[in-house]
Amino acid sequence: MRQSKYITIITMACALFFASCSDEYMENMNTDPSKAATIDPNAQLTTAQLQTYGDLSMMEIYRNYHYAFTQQLMGCWNTTNYGGRHTLDNNEMSRIWTSFYTQSLKNIIDAQYRTAEDAEKVNINSVLRIYRVYLMSIITDTYGDAPFSEAGLGFLEGKFNPKYDKQEDIYNAFFLELEDAVNKPRKNWVKIDVWKVRKDKVTGDLIYAGDVTKWQQLANSLRLRFAMRISNVNPTKAQTEFENALAANGGVITDASSDALIKYMTIAFSFGQEAYSDYRGNSLSQLLFGNDPANNPSYLCSTFFNQLRQSGDPRTFKISRCYYDGLMSATSPDNRVDITQEMIEKGIDFSPRDPGAYSWEPWPTGYDSDICKELAVNNPSVTATMAREVEPKLANNFLKSDNPGVVMTSAEVKFLMAEATVKKWNVGSVSAEDLYKQGVRAAMDFLTDNYGCTATTDAEFDTFIQDKGAFGHTDNQKLEAINTQAWILHFTNPAECWANVRRSGYPKLKSPAEYGFGQYLTGGTEIPVRLCYPVLESSYNKKSYNEAIERMGGTDNWHSLLWWDTEN
Repeated sequence: MRQSKYITIITMACALFFASCSDEYMENMNTDPSKAATIDPNAQLTTAQLQTYGDLSMMEIYRNYHYAFTQQLMGCWNTTNYGGRHTLDNNEMSRIWTSFYTQSLKNIIDAQYRTAEDAEKVNINSVLRIYRVYLMSIITDTYGDAPFSEAGLGFLEGKFNPKYDKQEDIYNAFFLELEDAVNKPRKNWVKIDVWKVRKDKVTGDLIYAGDVTKWQQLANSLRLRFAMRISNVNPTKAQTEFENALAANGGVITDASSDALIKYMTIAFSFGQEAYSDYRGNSLSQLLFGNDPANNPSYLCSTFFNQLRQSGDPRTFKISRCYYDGLMSATSPDNRVDITQEMIEKGIDFSPRDPGAYSWEPWPTGYDSDICKELAVNNPSVTATMAREVEPKLANNFLKSDNPGVVMTSAEVKFLMAEATVKKWNVGSVSAEDLYKQGVRAAMDFLTDNYGCTATTDAEFDTFIQDKGAFGHTDNQKLEAINTQAWILHFTNPAECWANVRRSGYPKLKSPAEYGFGQYLTGGTEIPVRLCYPVLESSYNKKSYNEAIERMGGTDNWHSLLWWDTEN
């Protein structure tokens, strides 16, 4: 199995860290590293990587808010109740903040701190710095201003109430930190020109298995992402950083072999208490599978499904299927009865849920299934009349525990370069249209390579890309095409998906109020553009919290634009 070689390090990391997590908020923020002075920084890296998509509790924020705000999923009670109906809930909104700061970043910062001056640990230190930037980007893109320069330094430097850095300052620090992390080995070891021959070997790395050259590529590719993120608010700096990243040591991610993916194991899904401290499986897949999968599955939103179906996208029925779940196991999707092809052949309408709708709003017309009639002959418990079964659901391929956790892919890099070319930045001789086509092709292949989806043939791709998947003629059409395809690509990367939708303004999403659900939107009719800080921050870190709130106009409002968000 692809993940077997990681079992030992995963088990070690789990044993070291999961039992040590305190329930006390500020203690978690500032755990004394002296209690773990002998911990291998590589094991701390393992833990941080696993948690990124392995923390079941944290993954709820993606299902409950992000997928609703990007209008990719809708109908499931959690997705519609929170994000679909714009319901403010402090516990749900705070999950990324409280999970990352108290665990992942705590481990990363401690390990980075202890290896900073060790010339024989320059490789692991650089990897830790890169991953710290990545994790912090999720926090600041979700909440805005946040602790960065002083985060995790409680017992290390006595900074128990870290300041909230302005998002602009955080992004400026990202660029400097990533550049230095790539170049630091050259500064410390002048006579040696390549990371991989340094003294320290990076172990416990679930993304690149210690390949430091690929870490350089990830760092430079993240610089591309962040440069594009600030392109509307500071286009001059964005262009400079983008072009410099392309020319940086190590290059960028160019093909699927360098995709930054966190490797997880095949485990049995459980929603018992133990599941919340077991990071070995992909918990995003587990949440989308659901603790009551037969009655509360993940339904596709009409915005997402219709974009795929109406454009003739060959991924439509690879991402979505219609199932009869009456025979479904409580622990496995294997007993689902796939009625998709029957619906297509009978001309039955697919009924994806509109933004703001539960799966029963409205109740679908449905149809009588010949497949289920046949099954009912030997199993009278089978229902032959379909209703909500005609609502497209997330395909089984995306409900597996060993699905990768997506950090960054070559397809995203192609889309970023395509947009940069449209903006007339100096990114090379390849045309924007060719980069766009390469990105779409890579995005389709990504589903085959990592989720076991049926491969998209060359003929299918050509038909799509020459028709409704075509690039466009005006700059606005081109930007819409690029970022709509990025939206589809990022379905398995919810944090980046929401960030890029807000930054680019594509696809253009309508509020659930425009679908008739305005009366249910308790947190305002407009789609939120950030999440609110944890309420505990107003007590434990009052001064810094209040300063950040004051910069937003005096209220912690999820309609307050982030620094880089110019509301396209």
